[in-house]
Amino acid sequence: MPTLTIHAPLSGWCTSLEEVPDPVFAQRMLGDGLAIDPVSGLVIAPCAGHVTVVAQGGHAVSIRTPQGFDVLIHVGIDTVQLGGRGFEVLVQVGTQVALGAELIRFDLDALARSGKSLVTPVVVTAVHGLEIQRRHPVGLVSAGDALFELVYAHGASQTQGNPAAVGAASRTWTVPLKHGLHARPAALLVQRLRAIAAEVSIEAHGRKASARSAIALMALGVRHNDQISIQARGAQAEAALEAVTAALEEALLAEAQAAPASDRPVSTGAAAAEGSVGAKVASSGYAVGVAARLKRPQLTVTEAGAGHAHEAAALTAARAQVRQRLTRLAEVGGATRREIVAAHLEFLDDPLLNESAQSLIESGKSAGSAWRAATRESIAALQATGDARLLERVDDLKDVESHVLLALAGEARPMNLYLPERAVLLADDLLPSEFIALDPKRLAAICLAGGGATSHVAILAAAADVPMLVGLGEQLHKVSEGTLLVVDADQGTLEIAPAPDMLARAEAHASARRAAKTSERVAAQADCRARDGTRSEVFANIGSASDAAAAVSSGAEGCGLLRTEFLFIERDTAPDEAEQLAAYQAIADALAGRPLVLRLMDVGGDKPLRYLPLPPEENPALGLRGIRTALWRPDLLRTQVRAALRVRPAGQVQLLLPMITEVEEVRQVRAILEELRAGLDGRPQVLLGAMIETPAAALMAGRIAREVDFLSIGSNDLTQYTLAMDRGHPQLASRMDALHPAVLQLVAATAAAGVAAGRTVAVCGGVAADPAAVPLLLGLGVRELSIVPAAVPAIKRLVNSLSLAECRALASESLTLDSAAEIRALVARRVPQPGSAR
Repeated sequence: MPTLTIHAPLSGWCTSLEEVPDPVFAQRMLGDGLAIDPVSGLVIAPCAGHVTVVAQGGHAVSIRTPQGFDVLIHVGIDTVQLGGRGFEVLVQVGTQVALGAELIRFDLDALARSGKSLVTPVVVTAVHGLEIQRRHPVGLVSAGDALFELVYAHGASQTQGNPAAVGAASRTWTVPLKHGLHARPAALLVQRLRAIAAEVSIEAHGRKASARSAIALMALGVRHNDQISIQARGAQAEAALEAVTAALEEALLAEAQAAPASDRPVSTGAAAAEGSVGAKVASSGYAVGVAARLKRPQLTVTEAGAGHAHEAAALTAARAQVRQRLTRLAEVGGATRREIVAAHLEFLDDPLLNESAQSLIESGKSAGSAWRAATRESIAALQATGDARLLERVDDLKDVESHVLLALAGEARPMNLYLPERAVLLADDLLPSEFIALDPKRLAAICLAGGGATSHVAILAAAADVPMLVGLGEQLHKVSEGTLLVVDADQGTLEIAPAPDMLARAEAHASARRAAKTSERVAAQADCRARDGTRSEVFANIGSASDAAAAVSSGAEGCGLLRTEFLFIERDTAPDEAEQLAAYQAIADALAGRPLVLRLMDVGGDKPLRYLPLPPEENPALGLRGIRTALWRPDLLRTQVRAALRVRPAGQVQLLLPMITEVEEVRQVRAILEELRAGLDGRPQVLLGAMIETPAAALMAGRIAREVDFLSIGSNDLTQYTLAMDRGHPQLASRMDALHPAVLQLVAATAAAGVAAGRTVAVCGGVAADPAAVPLLLGLGVRELSIVPAAVPAIKRLVNSLSLAECRALASESLTLDSAAEIRALVARRVPQPGSAR
């Protein structure tokens, strides 16, 4: 059969359509192909042909080959919302183009800041007798490289229905879609018609197109408020008209939900406080409650100072007071709160911020005026980066600013905020300290006009299991206090003043969810066994005694990872043996005899210590960190091991070595452990484990297993080091998938080595709480999962529902696939999962 090569229309990272964050492309509604995450702003022709479609906004173009196939290039996702901003179209409909001809130029940086995603699908619309072969593998691709090959039979034609030659119907419709018949509504329309026996055409601007072809529909150039004529012939003509109307209405709803909050229509008066509003999910869940607005005290700051010495001393005293207050907050909270407090302390002591404040004081400003101006300057610097990750730290800076200003004014944190029963808190934004001050018994949910899905408040809300929506925009300002609200933080919608029947359904749904959660937590207290009786254990990752108590109440069978760094960071001297023993003993007591896997200090590199100056490192992530730091400073290591050995009852504590890459590192720690154990009246043998966090450790797992008592896979770092991607990088974080075939191969090798050596293999990284990953991990031989406490009940329920034989077959098949998307799709098809873990 003849073939046709389609070439890459731009340079970037080639990936499968499943990775595109839009179901129209990911589910191949428009056709098959690949996607490219671009690194340049030029689109060239992927083949010779003539231009059939140029999107009104310049974000998409379609080329029809001489063989009659349509190749669509759609730059980014939801870029239709930009209305042409950032795009320069170089061709027009009807233009004949050669392979490599320039089609579109676009501003890569501007689109990255404004669009939902830059991932660009390159698809060939579905036709009979067409097959795509020789796809470019996942990875870098240059413009002009072969992307895929079309293999087709002579006479291949656009997919058609099978209408009978009877019946006819027609209808006119005014298109309310803001961006007309672009790719998404066209694809929905084609999909709705697939199972209907009728010939359907749409006419606009004096031209007619088959409703079976998304490209043909896009080529009509239908815009907002254009009138179209829908004509259907066949046995199901009336059904076809209904299907077209339903598809267009579905597209209208999707458009309203996808639009930026500032673009959504806001009516005035009482009507503005009713209806459904789309939002971004920051913490999943479901709640029914009443609106309660956040009211902040107004802080008055005097601009003129009372002299340099006075104002400098006032600022120093206020910062010291805030530091003390934040430290107390960290001491009574869990690991999540401590991490957030650590970030706030970094801002509080930031040298540039403080130098700027001191400079303003020297110029005659008051301490409050200087501090506010300095923090606002830092906030502006973060906002100017456009980096989503940095933008979500703005709230932390605002929080630190507020803390210091309140201290200067003689007021204290936390504030006292009254909440009614079942309160849905409404605010433009929410600071971490304000969240901590809320009464959790009265708080049902949080809805913010602004905010980010990965902000520190979002992390706190998720840890507390509080549903949270962000990005609601001006709509939220129209909601009156006391209004009944339904917060669906699973689907990302807020229902304002719902009708009585809808409210009754929502109340029933919320009640059923609460009952299911209660039942799940009760069931989680039992042992965890697969359907064939095979025992697996679900442990918790913790960082404090309060975390340990929460883990036990959630059904955790022990602690699989105690992060001991909380004792070492944000202080001027190392913790002594007595302090460490007290902390470890409190956690052991909270676990009530359950195993406590204590990870030795994982500091250095990306976790620097003030009292531990490290040599200059060009790349700290590849330098002195983990066990390397511990062996570099054996005095700190010995103190920690002695404290761990003294925990009662003997044998409850197990030691875990971070960042192992060589067998010799294990042997050195083992020698120190045995020496100290002998010096403590021959304490019982302590189990010693190694973390598998690097490709080196995974490949050496068989040899390492002979030196230790158990292995624990740290999937977060293992993924990061295997893929050479920083998991915090804003452009790469979405590609960091622990089910990437390379990572899964290393997990499989580690598990096989552990099983062969008779050692328990655990996973303590984020993938252990991923419902799609759990069947694969069990199938590979992992028998211990360590996860966040809140996820324990759901993961135990999932494990109890699985068959180990099916898990092994699934894992074996997964190892043959080429991408994380294919692996996840396989699991989704084969494993009916009873709920998801958060």
